Amino acid sequence: MLPSERRKAIAAAVTAGVRTEDLATQFGVSVETIRRDLIRLQKDGVLARVHGGATPADKPRASEAAFGSRRTMHLEEKRAMGAVAASLVEPGRIVMIDVGTTALEAARALPADWTGTVITNSLLVCAELAERPGLDVISLGGRMRGGDMACSGPHTLAALSELYADIAFLGSGGLDATAGLTDYYSDEVDVRRLMIQHSARAFVLADSTKFDVVSARAVCPLRDLDGLISDRMPDAVLAQALRDADVQVLTPPALSVAETG
Repeated sequence: MLPSERRKAIAAAVTAGVRTEDLATQFGVSVETIRRDLIRLQKDGVLARVHGGATPADKPRASEAAFGSRRTMHLEEKRAMGAVAASLVEPGRIVMIDVGTTALEAARALPADWTGTVITNSLLVCAELAERPGLDVISLGGRMRGGDMACSGPHTLAALSELYADIAFLGSGGLDATAGLTDYYSDEVDVRRLMIQHSARAFVLADSTKFDVVSARAVCPLRDLDGLISDRMPDAVLAQALRDADVQVLTPPALSVAETG
């Protein structure tokens, strides 16, 4: 196959996220050859390269809405997802709760009589749980971003580096079959990565509006996650990628593991 014919076939294949290695296998060429093809196709505006592969050129690049609007958007779904998250937490455990409106709903959903430790970089989560008896709330501190009241930066990372949790609930900007978990703010991405490393299990909280969305900064590939909590099942491409990465998918109202795909 001529290079021009191969690039045309690659462009036709990128109807959703594709992996560089899969393309190399499909066309019987090296990964480096595919990378050069993707670079050329990106210059031509045909597709957008992401870590490990490519997405369509018109793949949505998320920009975060203001907190005031996000806190009321899809509120019923977020509360249901928060209840699913809270159902995973046993008494006496150590839980990390990230920033974000859905993560806040997970904190609110913890039973009133639940006892344990919550580690968070969200001042909103701290305020929500401050008066709960039987809870040890550890604020990571750091530089605060308004709206979400999110803390990040060197002080946050230093505090987090000394702590470990049984489970972490992570916020998200987008979840994509090829790009994985992505988000907006570099400092908060660094915190999220360390939360994943320092928890026995890491679940991302992403409603279906985050599916197939790639925001500006990479957090991690899907294989680094243990689970996804969402309001509905992903479409076929993302579902297959989650299955390949051995990521569990939980959806309300059922609290059991849902089948991907």
